Amino acid sequence: MPTKLTLLSRNPALYSSQRLVEAARERGCTVRVIDPLRCALKVAPGAFEVRYKGRPLPRQDVVIPRIGHSVTFHGTTVLRQFELMGAATPSSADAILRARDKLRCHQLLAAEGIDLPVTAFGDSPDDTPALLDMVGPAPHVVKLNEGTQGSGVVLARDLAASRSVIEAFRGLYANFLVQEFIGEAKGIDLRCFVVGDRVVAAMQRHAAPGDFRANLHRGGRAALADLDEAEAAVAVKAARLLGLGVAGVDLLRSRRGPLLLEVNSSPGLEGIEAASGVDIAGAIIDYVLSLVPPRVSRSRRGRRVNQSLPAD
Repeated sequence: MPTKLTLLSRNPALYSSQRLVEAARERGCTVRVIDPLRCALKVAPGAFEVRYKGRPLPRQDVVIPRIGHSVTFHGTTVLRQFELMGAATPSSADAILRARDKLRCHQLLAAEGIDLPVTAFGDSPDDTPALLDMVGPAPHVVKLNEGTQGSGVVLARDLAASRSVIEAFRGLYANFLVQEFIGEAKGIDLRCFVVGDRVVAAMQRHAAPGDFRANLHRGGRAALADLDEAEAAVAVKAARLLGLGVAGVDLLRSRRGPLLLEVNSSPGLEGIEAASGVDIAGAIIDYVLSLVPPRVSRSRRGRRVNQSLPAD
């Protein structure tokens, strides 16, 4: 019997969604792409149920989350329901929530010795001088705690600008972080694509002229990157500590070694597959299939036999 695989995605036409569906079907899986916002959930002891567009869904063997920031609550709620119904997943709902909260992510990783730009957080306007003092001299990076793709990230080049940006974010009642600016990175970061216990591909992203953010969605350009052992080890350790089986780990090269910038729980495939030439979608599907326990059924003579997963 083919492995039943569900992709949680709002847009099946996206490159990443199409590549994962293609790779799963090549490996003999039956695949469904499901919009988490169209799922209705029944929660009762021993009677968990998911209905999609009004129809009950059969039990799924594995669920791959491709959950955007705008639907984090709904997406992780649906994913957790599938987990409770016995589906395997490369990244649990709780792991995704840990990664989405930048401050929580930084606290957890720093506690385990992973180095990152000095980061400060505070709520009261009276504590602004303390925040800036803890981070150190300007320039400072001020960023939204749950921003994505470089949005809500501002470089304040002097103390007055830092205070002004902080006041503006507070005026919007936004949760934000203040971080040390790593000038020697020169607008370049590393995207390390972690699958399971290894980095399967890495790219170096260069910021567009006049910008300091290297995100491809902000006009940055990508090239194949060679990681050293320390960089690869940091990326794998960060993903493991957060509980993510699939992750995009962003690093900065600094004078004191690799610094963790961010961990993305739903990293895009298009840019890094193009830059590296690696079949990352295939690596993800191979990994998630390894999480599915062998099925046990009865043969025609009543003997219990194991059914292996489809051959790669």
